Amino acid sequence: MRELSNLSEMRAWSRSERSRRHTIGFVPTMGYLHEGHLRLVDRARELAERVVVSIFVNPLQFGPHEDLARYPRDLPRDRKLAEARGVDCLFVPETAAMYRAEPVVRVVPAPPAVADTLEGAVRPGHFTGVLTVVAKLFHIVEPDVAVFGRKDFQQAMLVKRLVQDLDFALTIDVAPTVRELDGLALSSRNSYLSPDERRSALALSRALRTLEQTWRGGEADPVKLQRAGLEALHAPGVIPEYCALVDEDVQPVSRVTARTVAVVAARIGKTRLLDNVVLGEGIGADPRVSP
Repeated sequence: MRELSNLSEMRAWSRSERSRRHTIGFVPTMGYLHEGHLRLVDRARELAERVVVSIFVNPLQFGPHEDLARYPRDLPRDRKLAEARGVDCLFVPETAAMYRAEPVVRVVPAPPAVADTLEGAVRPGHFTGVLTVVAKLFHIVEPDVAVFGRKDFQQAMLVKRLVQDLDFALTIDVAPTVRELDGLALSSRNSYLSPDERRSALALSRALRTLEQTWRGGEADPVKLQRAGLEALHAPGVIPEYCALVDEDVQPVSRVTARTVAVVAARIGKTRLLDNVVLGEGIGADPRVSP
């Protein structure tokens, strides 16, 4: 496995591989890898002949009072996991290289109806930071396909729009959320949770099951379903932030169908967690792993 931190060397590596007629799959991450990330690597390997994983904790997507400083980091561990999974190139750029100065030009998502709801409302400016770094990484790595996880549903949909609207020459693949056996979606931020908070965090997947079961029972009114989901989110130690029923464009639906995505977010102690499910697929379709 090659490990690169220089932006020009990363671009040169990709172009060299492409000159050998190798396609390139890309998995952008902020590190502290878990099995969910590694399943994205597996998916990239299915779609391309070479796999690049980036590790970069992007300061632009963190607000002034968020967890940038304490976001979990363990590069030696990540390096071992990536190599064991068959990653061909690990790209670990420094912040000073990615942002030589405060960026004057950023990718600002529009219209606001897509980017300023849900996570965008809770974290103003977050998606500007996400899309700016993703655009930079796409220009540096020059992949043929990039794989994102569905757990961050709104982010994945905005990245798809970024590629479509700015004519990037690559394909975006969105892979299923990976869960622990009890249903908790894998997340690097799970490492913040105490044992009691870990148990409380199951409220998110429980709320999604409630939404799925209520819909399968014949309820298609999004207002009634949202109320049921929020009620299920209320549990000791859990502060619900939102429960919404949206389409693939992250727009509220007037009637819930099999393609509707239920998205929830809650705060458990000092930790924010997200989850979602496509109602017609159900949480039971998501892959499970042992902790």
